[in-house]
Amino acid sequence: MRFDNVWFRYARRAGWTLQSVDATVQRGATVVVLGRNGAGKSTLLQLAAGVLRPVHGAVRERPPVVGWVPERFPADQPFTTEQYLTRMAAVRGLRGGAETRRWIERLGLGEHRHTRLADLSKGTAQKVGLAQALLLSPGLLVLDEPWEGLDAASRTLIPQIVGEVTAAGGTVLVSDHRGEIAGLPDAIRWMVTDGTVGTEADPPGEPAEVVIEVAVRRADADHTVARLRADGHRVLGVRAERAR
Repeated sequence: MRFDNVWFRYARRAGWTLQSVDATVQRGATVVVLGRNGAGKSTLLQLAAGVLRPVHGAVRERPPVVGWVPERFPADQPFTTEQYLTRMAAVRGLRGGAETRRWIERLGLGEHRHTRLADLSKGTAQKVGLAQALLLSPGLLVLDEPWEGLDAASRTLIPQIVGEVTAAGGTVLVSDHRGEIAGLPDAIRWMVTDGTVGTEADPPGEPAEVVIEVAVRRADADHTVARLRADGHRVLGVRAERAR
């Protein structure tokens, strides 16, 4: 799949959210989309998934089966978890309920099988969104901050699922401010900056990452961690030190 001189803006007189994007994604690749909040990461992912259409240019050679997981699953729907996934499976041409049952079990949704979507917690609703994207093996899986609201056990499943999709020849695009996918050895990093997209490469012979220790006031710790993650950095840990 490739972005061929893609430009996008949300209104005719608005500024360009993305401009002159030329990028190619190979089959079997994992592409991690990085950048600060508001840089255009979600817009790029929606264009990749076909949720949005470019104003200029085109997204070409998109696989026929696309799995799309938005940052916030639209849970305001009149279905239970099982009803929703059964209907989504039917839309995909699947019958018999085997795939629905498999993903309900794998993502730990069994106790919420008969719960209305609107009554689910954010993290549980996010798992329903992930399940619907995987009912039919996707040639392209697009994940926009898929960890939002998930518990630790569920978060560890996502790198496993990404590996399974790429091993089957599919492609994965994922925005990842937590740094949980960027550490995969074969992940390609795209940096979205001021509406443009570039490949983040490491200089020959240089380490992939460096660790910088920063000391902040205790009262500013949560805000600092949130800002660092929003800018695409991995936070390896937070510790308190006694004043010297």
